[in-house]
Amino acid sequence: MNALPLQIGQVKVPPIKCQGIKTKLVPFIFSSIKWTATEQARWVEPFLGSGVVAFNLQPERALLTDTNLHIIRFYQAIQSGEIHQAAVREFLFCEGEKLARSGQDYYYEVRERFNQFASPFDFLFLNRSCFNGLMRFNRQGKFNVPFGHKPQRFAPTYITKIVNQVGWATRQMKDLDWEFRVAKWQDVVGEAQPEDFVYLDPPYIGRHTDYYNAWDDSEAMKLSAVAKSLPCGFAVSMWLENRYRKNSHVVDCWSDFELRVCSHFYHVGASESLRNEMDEALLIKAGFAASNRGKQAVKKPKTEVQLSLAMDMK
Repeated sequence: MNALPLQIGQVKVPPIKCQGIKTKLVPFIFSSIKWTATEQARWVEPFLGSGVVAFNLQPERALLTDTNLHIIRFYQAIQSGEIHQAAVREFLFCEGEKLARSGQDYYYEVRERFNQFASPFDFLFLNRSCFNGLMRFNRQGKFNVPFGHKPQRFAPTYITKIVNQVGWATRQMKDLDWEFRVAKWQDVVGEAQPEDFVYLDPPYIGRHTDYYNAWDDSEAMKLSAVAKSLPCGFAVSMWLENRYRKNSHVVDCWSDFELRVCSHFYHVGASESLRNEMDEALLIKAGFAASNRGKQAVKKPKTEVQLSLAMDMK
């Protein structure tokens, strides 16, 4: 395993897309944390999402969990060999031809099939052909994202891209002690041991469209209280501010921790006017923040950010 801090060159992307994916922030995260894993230590992620952080770090031991059973089943299928490059290529080529012929009618046929049988192959198909790559489920746990209006979505080059991502994910976890599990975050953090490191990437308060379970201020406050009692190192990713507003939860619940800030652009929707700069916070337990911030941009020091937020709240 690579010890942290780590300067990483190219960040690679897993085959599953979801809201809040940390692709752009991986170098910032890796350069901000200090952690050297012992033989028994685990990298623990209770909010796995796409898995981009864990897959790029490639720890020897990991506990990777999410309440979204479809994400977990997908990566378990890769781990077991059920999903592999040849199978994915054949599946997407066949299903892509049907989509090209029938368009949205076939998309909704696959969506109905997935909601009945929950095939990880269908999950991949929907994830890569739905509207804006969203991942959203209704209260009955049914995938309900509409068609992405691209019948020719699965062109040969796009299929090859996905196949390569599956191959990379397969290689990253090969021969490593990784456990993928469907679980609530409370149960997962309760297993953390002193040598572990817990990376928390919860849904963003006020900025996150639920992709599987509800997340509100009460749940966020519970996470803050529980995290502070962890026996090991941890870091929390959270949005801090954009040009319209600031996240007061950072000051209310996390002001005692080391704060590192990275600015980046996010893009939601088709209009360029929706592309805005966002300050992302990484809150780190004392003793686990790297002293060398490397080349990642840290826009504002801790005290300045906290003062700015506090003044705006008065």
